Amino acid sequence: MNNLNIAFISHGGGPMPLFNDAAHRDMNRYLKSLASILPKPSAILVISAHWEEKEVRVTACSKPKIIYDYYGFPESAYQVQYPSAGEPVLAEKIQQALKEAAIPVIMDYHRGYDHGLYVPLTLMYPEADIPTIQLSLVNHLDAKQHLAIGKALQSLDYENLLVIGSGFSFHNMKAFKGEQNAKDGQLKNQQFDDWLKTNLSDKSLSESERHQRLTHWENAPHARYCHPREEHLLPLHVCYGLAGRVWDEHENVTIMGKRSSAFVWRSDV
Repeated sequence: MNNLNIAFISHGGGPMPLFNDAAHRDMNRYLKSLASILPKPSAILVISAHWEEKEVRVTACSKPKIIYDYYGFPESAYQVQYPSAGEPVLAEKIQQALKEAAIPVIMDYHRGYDHGLYVPLTLMYPEADIPTIQLSLVNHLDAKQHLAIGKALQSLDYENLLVIGSGFSFHNMKAFKGEQNAKDGQLKNQQFDDWLKTNLSDKSLSESERHQRLTHWENAPHARYCHPREEHLLPLHVCYGLAGRVWDEHENVTIMGKRSSAFVWRSDV
């Protein structure tokens, strides 16, 4: 692929980033700045933490609907729109790339955009004028398989594509809601985040070693504290599998009082 840019981002809590929520201001600033420094893509592929299936699925409709996959928010949260067109040609190319790697994949002509897509993209590209599709996670949540999905996408033939892994590098819901020992939780958050940053940047590691460490991410410091369930981490595995190298840019962003990481692999670096 020519002019491929890849970004793993943390997308925050439900629709709250869209309503000037103070706990998301740092994240909102970062996503807007990221869009301003990347070349405007011809299309966007989002791997969202909020879509899991028995096998990989890719959205293939030309006019995706909006899915309000959250509850308990103000009425305005259920009026959000992101009228970006789909991109069936890109969906077909993704299907072909995965099939060539012997990864089962289904074209989904009915599923729309979940908030893992339209929340960050509303901040990054509010005009909604870039064709966009989603790729699901596989619900067994196997890290090695998601690395393989990313690697399979290396054969994609599509000019000026932006791939976004939309998850969260820290995702412990109980910790977001408060803990008895907040200081201990903060330390665990930072140590796991440091592990991610180091392992995705350490050039003394071979890519095989890096792959193994991400496969066995549960061995990282406080891994299961930071991710009791790993669906918000695995979009990062797909991104690294596609990039196959250390990141070009990293930024720490504070979201809901927790440290999170964004990683970017750029075609122009």
